[in-house]
Amino acid sequence: MNRICQIALRPSLASNLVASAARANPVLVATAPRWYSADAAAPPAALDKPTLDKLVRTNKVVVFMKGNPQAPRCGFSNAVVQIMRMHGVQYDAHDVLQNEALRQGIKDYSDWPTIPQVFIDGEFVGGCDILMQMHQSGDLIEELKKVGIVSELLKAEEAKDDEKK
Repeated sequence: MNRICQIALRPSLASNLVASAARANPVLVATAPRWYSADAAAPPAALDKPTLDKLVRTNKVVVFMKGNPQAPRCGFSNAVVQIMRMHGVQYDAHDVLQNEALRQGIKDYSDWPTIPQVFIDGEFVGGCDILMQMHQSGDLIEELKKVGIVSELLKAEEAKDDEKK
């Protein structure tokens, strides 16, 4: 990455630019709907089972991944993000690269050695490979339906069926 990009991507510079733009013209600075939570409050350094229990139950769907949904830092995390987008799922995302205790803690908690990890309704579902299989077989739509989430793919399919009638 060249020097200009590094400077432009610094968090302090980006927040200063947004703040000055908001002061100059508050109408132009709009926030898009968020489809995830990007660790607004980072978990504590030491993670015990009750803390992890709380994290996996913060939303109906929780993903522990490398990077965040806007910038996944591995192909498997990116695949999970794309599946969630296709289904229109709002979820909490936790970047395990920001906290080594979280990275190791969630692996121990779920007894699953890899990242990303997906939890639905507080229950561990699996990693990228399992989520991909569930997506391809249609099982993901059913699991989401059990927790009150209607998949956008299902809505689109039902809309097509309605048009044919």
